[in-house]
Amino acid sequence: MKVKYYRKKPVIIQAIQLKKNDESIKDCLEFLGSTYKKDLDISDELESIYMGNGININTLEGVHHASFGDYIIKGVKGEFYPCKPDIFKNTYEAV
Repeated sequence: MKVKYYRKKPVIIQAIQLKKNDESIKDCLEFLGSTYKKDLDISDELESIYMGNGININTLEGVHHASFGDYIIKGVKGEFYPCKPDIFKNTYEAV
């Protein structure tokens, strides 16, 4: 069998980087479709995220952890998954 080469098709995705501050966490929760509302007190949820060093995300392959600094990507079918910053920067560019 001869090995063939393939290139990823160009697709546009949405992504947000999870940073270690309240505003970033709130933006990521909103992006993920959390029931969080900006005017509600979510201090317990924020504390849990800080203690866990990130957010657990339900993906098509099960639960994956997005650490601070990781990107959260919304795929072409509306699915979410985390991506390490170095992989993200080598794979995606801003449009």
